[in-house]
Amino acid sequence: MNIIIPMAGRGSRLRPHTLTTPKPLIPIAGIPIVERLVEDIVRTLPVAVKKIAFVTGRFGDECEKDLLEVARRLGAEGIICYQDEPLGTAHAILCGSECLEGPVVVAFADTLFRADFSINPEADGVLFVQQIEDPSAFGVIVTDDSGGIVDYVEKPQEYVGNLAMIGIYSFKDGARLKKELDYLIDNDIRLSGEYQLPDALRNMTKSGLTFIPGEVLEWMDCGNKNVTVETNRRVLEILSVEGRLHNETGIDATAQITDSVITPPCYIGPGVKINRSIIGPHVSLGKNSKIDGSVISDSLIQGDTNIENSNLKGAMIGAKASIYGKTQDLSIGDFCTLGSREK
Repeated sequence: MNIIIPMAGRGSRLRPHTLTTPKPLIPIAGIPIVERLVEDIVRTLPVAVKKIAFVTGRFGDECEKDLLEVARRLGAEGIICYQDEPLGTAHAILCGSECLEGPVVVAFADTLFRADFSINPEADGVLFVQQIEDPSAFGVIVTDDSGGIVDYVEKPQEYVGNLAMIGIYSFKDGARLKKELDYLIDNDIRLSGEYQLPDALRNMTKSGLTFIPGEVLEWMDCGNKNVTVETNRRVLEILSVEGRLHNETGIDATAQITDSVITPPCYIGPGVKINRSIIGPHVSLGKNSKIDGSVISDSLIQGDTNIENSNLKGAMIGAKASIYGKTQDLSIGDFCTLGSREK
């Protein structure tokens, strides 16, 4: 089994946080989104993973080194592929063509999920879907009376169904998928200027291949600030229930906590210093952050950030930021300063 992780987009809806860090690399409960995604897939697959292709933009040597290390820890060979132009989902997958052989899972790195990857042997692939109230922003599947998929509609303006594809796919034959993706490129078949995966899926279905919808037990989006904070909350809850919180308690052994209360579940990273504060529940504090005289709940705060005399709930704060004396729901990017230290 191989895995392809398209992650070249920077995530404009999550700005300002993605101005300095690509969205897939933003930590949730201390671990980047893409790393959590790959770990969840590998943990639930019924077979071993041979190769993992990360389809990235030009994110830099350090990022690529980290991604290859993620694959190594999971017992797979990591491959870095580039998508230098935003030419659509089909093009992104084809950039990872080295992994388009045998069984393959494709998972776009802007969502976290819980799903069962055991594949019906009679199906050629599984498309994981979620019921959506407003499916007009998604690719939607159309099914027949037996539950098989018969068509795919990208961002439907008229109602055709409410089962939206969430960017996770499993294919029995990667080479067959590659053939259809190549066909789109070779014949310049585009939608809104981009090569789209649903066009390849439609051709495969018309040729007689059988695709079925897959059940997603839980889908956790990271598309904007509010849903990312909610995803951080849910991930902390899941890790706590499953006994997989960092260092069991969620508090790193090097964290320094004085005259403070920590209400779990939380993630308190290495080198964090907390003084005279109430933290939690559902708070992630990145490495080396300093919190003094503050009350923080339901918030996602990245590393090397300083917060003093603040009351934050539902906040998302970037790395190396400074917050002084604020009581509000904030969305502040890296290196920002808000307020001033009391003299």
